[in-house]
Amino acid sequence: MTITNIISAIGNNSSVYPLIVRDCGIEVPTKIILTYDQNKKESKGIAYLAARERFLDEYATSAVWLGGIPLVGWICDKYIKTRGLNPKVNLKLFKEEEGIQGIDYNIKKFKDIAPDAVKDLLKAKENKKLYEKLLAGKFVASTTIPILFMGFILPKLIFASSARKIENLRKKEAEKKKTSPVSFLQKDRFYKSKDVNFTGYWIPRAANFSAQDKMAVTDGGYAIGRVATARNKNERYDLSFKMAGMMFLNFVAPKWIEKGLNKLTGVELDPVMLADKEFSKQIKEGTLKLPSAASAEELLKFIDNTENKDTLFIKYAKKFDKIKMLDNGVRDPREYVDIKKLGKFRNDIEEFAKKALKTNDFNGYLKQARIAKSANILTNVALSSFLLAYVLPKAQFAFRKLITGSDLEPGLAPAEKIVDAK
Repeated sequence: MTITNIISAIGNNSSVYPLIVRDCGIEVPTKIILTYDQNKKESKGIAYLAARERFLDEYATSAVWLGGIPLVGWICDKYIKTRGLNPKVNLKLFKEEEGIQGIDYNIKKFKDIAPDAVKDLLKAKENKKLYEKLLAGKFVASTTIPILFMGFILPKLIFASSARKIENLRKKEAEKKKTSPVSFLQKDRFYKSKDVNFTGYWIPRAANFSAQDKMAVTDGGYAIGRVATARNKNERYDLSFKMAGMMFLNFVAPKWIEKGLNKLTGVELDPVMLADKEFSKQIKEGTLKLPSAASAEELLKFIDNTENKDTLFIKYAKKFDKIKMLDNGVRDPREYVDIKKLGKFRNDIEEFAKKALKTNDFNGYLKQARIAKSANILTNVALSSFLLAYVLPKAQFAFRKLITGSDLEPGLAPAEKIVDAK
């Protein structure tokens, strides 16, 4: 994979790649270090336990995000297929868009050119209620199971493990009392280990959530679970502040930053396209083929014309998940086409081509555009990572100090170090 492809992957804010880079590569290691440094101001013993909890918590959560959600979805798809249905059929097709797309429209249009896919449409139509229930169950399973583990089971396991280590720390401090009368690690000043115990319309939308959409839903449930399982009131406030910030900075801020940077530079297209020599050649020679307009009729007319199956427009529309195509070059009738996104993609290409042809230095313009877009992506990753890995923890520590009067983790701190939050 080339550097351009890597930059392209981490710049796709609808995929999991930016999250992998920010979460596993930058955010988590930095947070572990900051957590240790913040707590060691008052206690190295607490600092070690806090950093340990952060390590276990963050990386276990990342493993569930990146592996658990897809695994549950894969298992659900296998089950749906055993019921004779294909999970690729998009439920949005049951709402007919006259003359554009819909399950009846697609069955009629593709019955001769994509018969196998049409069979899947027919089965879904004949078993609509069952199919809706199965896809709803898939969504619930692929979000609820990770939420239960990350939000409720994992923190209890970590807290129980920390409780044992705290007890050992107490014993060491008790031994020190023989020579020193002052010790803040006294019995019953931590939380007690005995407190740790284990006790319609949304379906079409939820069924077609992307991996990142499911992560956002899971993250919300995970946040609720973490707040609910907090060891005391102060930790609950602390976690609420942290989780709200994480949700915003992971799923909202990067898209806002992307829009701002794209508007600033005037470049919307992906660096992979801008680095494609055939793309630049076709623009220069005036042979680049695009739909005549961004209307649904013209877009689908262009895509469904088999003479256009090898065009760059279709090639990159497939690559960036604007459309899905079958192996024979026919549009997959089971998939719903988001006309608005596809139309914007078409207009972005046309606008870029017009600007490039107006410049005196065509090759220089393409090179600058590629560099600018790559810089936008890297800036977005760097800025959002900085906000997540440094600014948010620092803000959390300041908030914690304000409501508790201590730098220590509220769930680990001894009682006399904490001022109850009002």
